[in-house]
Amino acid sequence: MSLSTPIARVRGLGAAREGVEHFKWVRITAIGNVALALWFVWSMVSLSGADHAALTAWLGGTVNATLMVLLVVSTFAHAKMGCQVIIEDYVHHIGMKVASLTVLNLAVYAFATAAVVAILKVALSG
Repeated sequence: MSLSTPIARVRGLGAAREGVEHFKWVRITAIGNVALALWFVWSMVSLSGADHAALTAWLGGTVNATLMVLLVVSTFAHAKMGCQVIIEDYVHHIGMKVASLTVLNLAVYAFATAAVVAILKVALSG
């Protein structure tokens, strides 16, 4: 016996009303991270032995800077969603859960913003 209505089952809405959406975005960011990580590793291998000027020129390219920003944003988003699930599942005290999620959100947004600003600073200065 199920407590959800037939239309809710068809729509994929569970008790939280957003589980499928979260699941979908975790998978999308994971696929994006794999593709972007392969690009990043290939780029770093091709730049091995390069000096600072060559790396700065590489990051100054529009495509490379854009892909680097996408890698940072996708990685931080994926990490945030994973940590959020862990906190929601294993932290049972409501005050500690709210505090943990708040610290997680602030840290992720602060570090992601700092990384994007650093990438843009290097990309736009060259």
